[in-house]
Amino acid sequence: MDKQAIERHVRGILEAIGEDPNREGLQETPQRVAEMLEEMLEGIAYSNHEIAEMFGKTFAYRSDSQDAVVMKDITVFSYCEHHMALMYDMKVNVAYIPKGKVLGLSKIARICDMAAKRLQLQEKLGRDIAEIIVEATGSEDVGVAISGCHSCMTARGIRNTSSKTVTTTYSGKFRTESELKDLLKFS
Repeated sequence: MDKQAIERHVRGILEAIGEDPNREGLQETPQRVAEMLEEMLEGIAYSNHEIAEMFGKTFAYRSDSQDAVVMKDITVFSYCEHHMALMYDMKVNVAYIPKGKVLGLSKIARICDMAAKRLQLQEKLGRDIAEIIVEATGSEDVGVAISGCHSCMTARGIRNTSSKTVTTTYSGKFRTESELKDLLKFS
C-alpha cells in the first residue's frame, strides 16, 4: 500500500471540499487516514489462497456421520467497492461438514475478518469466505450467511436506517439440503 500517495490524495480531498489541511485538527489527518486504510484494508494484500494458508490450521477429525461445524455471529465490517462506504453491524454465520479434519475455531473468525478487509460487495465477501473455508478444510460442503447494514443505504441516498442486507453462499450439500441451510439462519 502506498501510504505517501494516500496522504497526498487525502490532502487534496480536504482542499477540494473547502477545508484547510494546515489548520489545527487536520494537520496530521492525511497520515492518520493512510495508517487507518493500511489496517482496515489489509486483506487486499492477500489472495484467498494465501488467507487459507495463513489461517488453515486443522486438526484430525474422524466421523462417519454428517456432523457439521457451525460458527455464528462472527462480527466483521468492510467497505463497499462502489462508494467506499462502510458496511457495518455485519454478522457472519459459517458452517461446513468436516472431511477428516476440522479447522481451529478461531481460524474461522480470522478468515472472515481478513476476507472482510477489502473493498468489495457483501455477496463477494460470502463467496470469498466459502472459497477459503473449502480450501482450508478440504470439504466442498460449506455454507456462509452474512447480514449487515450498508452506509450507502443508511447514511446517504435513500437513508433507510433500518435496512439490512442478507446474503448466502452455498457449496456442496448446502446447495440441496434445506436442513443444512437452516443451520445458517440468523436468530
